[in-house]
Amino acid sequence: MIEIKKVETKKDLKRFIDFHYDLYKGNKYDAPNLFLDDLGTLSKDRNAAFDFCEAEYFIAYKDGKIAGRVAAIINNKANKRWQQKRVRFGWIDFIDDIEVTRALMKAVEDYGRSKGMTEVVGPLGFTDFDPEGMLTWGFDQLGTMATIYNYPYYPQHMEQLGGFVKDNDYVEFKLYVPEEMPEKYKKIADMVSRRYNLHVRNMSRKEILKQGKGIEVFHLINETFKNIYGYSELSDRQINQYLDMWMRFVDTNLIVIVEDWNTPDHKMVGVGITIPSLSRAVQKCRRGRILPFGWWHLMRSLIFHKTKYVDLMMIGILPEYRVKGANSLMFAHLIPQYQKYGFEWGETQVEMETNDNVQSQWQYLNPVLHKRRRCYLKKL
Repeated sequence: MIEIKKVETKKDLKRFIDFHYDLYKGNKYDAPNLFLDDLGTLSKDRNAAFDFCEAEYFIAYKDGKIAGRVAAIINNKANKRWQQKRVRFGWIDFIDDIEVTRALMKAVEDYGRSKGMTEVVGPLGFTDFDPEGMLTWGFDQLGTMATIYNYPYYPQHMEQLGGFVKDNDYVEFKLYVPEEMPEKYKKIADMVSRRYNLHVRNMSRKEILKQGKGIEVFHLINETFKNIYGYSELSDRQINQYLDMWMRFVDTNLIVIVEDWNTPDHKMVGVGITIPSLSRAVQKCRRGRILPFGWWHLMRSLIFHKTKYVDLMMIGILPEYRVKGANSLMFAHLIPQYQKYGFEWGETQVEMETNDNVQSQWQYLNPVLHKRRRCYLKKL
């Protein structure tokens, strides 16, 4: 017998979060979220996204044991921006039992109908800064904290349910750090700097946290990604949450900005946010907890760079500067740092499969397509 229960207490929410650690215990590819990160994101009194989002969480029980979970989310800002009436599903996990999956999705659909929604879509989170897209290929590749890892039977269940069709597909690439800087990057970067008076640099932590540069970075991201699939603009309250959550710990040598020195204030026109991979570190955090020893594994990656991989979390360039080759300035600046730290390859994170402009910038880094993922859509 399958029973669906709504998350109503903090104890329920803890069970909801912990189910993922139980289902993926010992899996060598899954890079789970940290417990406190999920708790902060899913807590309605703590996540600034609830200024414009609504959500309910559901847990499936089979024969009295937890067998699945799912979040039903309505992003009112995105629905207004894209003129849609969509309920999103996210944080979805389930055992290999199609009836469990069916019951979870029915809970999402019923919630959506009760709110006047006409479509269900996912996996998606509250915003683009939450993991999105169900893995459909590349199950033998190491996951990242910024993406979803799932078992191969997940997309099989979605196909079996009926009514769900492709809404958007993503691709992810592995980029190998070259032993020497590609000559093409050198030439283009030098030409871009001289011809357009564009310059790249790192920011200090003081600039990011105290002098407003961090907020400026996210405003640039809002402008850069405003027309990307499902994107909803980050509010200043959300921006401050992200700055507080991550920017205090990042290595500023791995964050670069591109500035236009033709403008009096050296306008920021591009940003590249990269971090040492935390995938192996979070696997060593017992059930996603930082204590007692999880913090040490995280610091080994973040501070001491005890990892061979780097995650390209966000590469954003204003449209009018993409055609000028501003991205080459970033890579010409970052690659020597990657070499210094001993990184062997980087993860691009999710990119829309149709975004040829983004994918073309990897051509000199021996890109290997190694993951695909999908967002599904169903009419209600």
